[in-house]
Amino acid sequence: MRISQFLLVFRSRKILLLLLLGFSSGLPLALTAGTLQAWLTVEGVDLKTIGWFALVGQPYTYKFLWAPVMDRWSAPLFGAWLGRRRGWLLATQVLLAAGIAAMGLLPPRESPWLLAALALAVAFLSASQDIVFDALRADILEAEERGAGAAVSVFGYRIAMLVSGGLALVLADSVLGWTATYFLMAALMAVGMLAVWRLPEPQNGAAAPRTLAAAVREPFGEFFSRRGAVLLLVLVVLYKLGDAFAGSLSTAFLIRGAGFSATDVGAINKGLGLVATIFGALAGGALMARLRLWRALMVFGVLQAVTNLGFMAIAVAGKNYALMVAAIFAENLCGGMGTAAFVALLMALCDKRFSATQFALLSALAAVGRVYVGPAAGVLAAELGWIVFFFITFVIALPGVLMLWWMRARIDALDTSAASAAPGTAPG
Repeated sequence: MRISQFLLVFRSRKILLLLLLGFSSGLPLALTAGTLQAWLTVEGVDLKTIGWFALVGQPYTYKFLWAPVMDRWSAPLFGAWLGRRRGWLLATQVLLAAGIAAMGLLPPRESPWLLAALALAVAFLSASQDIVFDALRADILEAEERGAGAAVSVFGYRIAMLVSGGLALVLADSVLGWTATYFLMAALMAVGMLAVWRLPEPQNGAAAPRTLAAAVREPFGEFFSRRGAVLLLVLVVLYKLGDAFAGSLSTAFLIRGAGFSATDVGAINKGLGLVATIFGALAGGALMARLRLWRALMVFGVLQAVTNLGFMAIAVAGKNYALMVAAIFAENLCGGMGTAAFVALLMALCDKRFSATQFALLSALAAVGRVYVGPAAGVLAAELGWIVFFFITFVIALPGVLMLWWMRARIDALDTSAASAAPGTAPG
């Protein structure tokens, strides 16, 4: 496909609504991760405790366990009105708005573990929203739309990360305070609710499984019947692992390690980072039309590994705004390209008959690094220092790149016209 043909896809109303749902998907994550980390840091919570707070993201790694339930049944109240996919989306969005608002009422120093429990509940609801959004996206996108669909999803997701990350930090630090900021973020879940209202229920997705046993057995059975299925899952875990390690403490590093203010981090790390990630995602989606899936994954994977070293350079040089801008722009640009290609890979791996459960499995494994590296990252940074820590994140990224090189034939098989015509076809 030519890049000009690819760009025409962005004119679709369907793609615009995926942008809004991408925003709704990305909004809660920062509020239980980077923004919450900044709040804890400003309030003087110790670094090791902050590292443990990364575990509130565990639902993202286990969402495949309840994805069959959301595939089998419609949401109470909303399902009969909106259908299976849209009903679950609206139900999770309403509950997310309530949970995010409640987080703003809990002071971190006085109630750290109660705040952690509520953040865990918000992460569970966010992961549940993602299950349905990912399934809906896989259901409604044709093979030629995957690059554009992945790019606009990342676009919307990153806009949300700017709002709930960078803008939230600036508002909390200088304007509203933390409680009012979390209330505002809760109100912004209405963006996703609007998209649910305007988007029709998918017509080409599979019917709901007839039993819960079928909803569990058939998706996993189909996936693991493919040759090299386990290796594909290992690749999914490893591909973004270095990025996850570097990102797990990036906010704490920039504030406490390099000496930047929360406003600096919000404006540069989140604001400039958003611009770079959006450009990277859109450019990555466009370049995939020429590079194809495996080559895009390889090129972008190498770049996102190398750019982790930018944080090591900041650790060496100290507080330096020019270096911070360069490092953050490069890291987010390459990370955005890698994410666009990675989401396209996950969509290509899904059989549309089982899109909710299979995408939940794949994206849950992709979240393993982001969730579980937190405690290890906190210990490594505290014991070895920031310079060694960020060099280690570069080294951790290399096995995923090497495994991708080894699995070229299998990835290329996913990109053939036969695989596009039959999404459940086993990769070669």
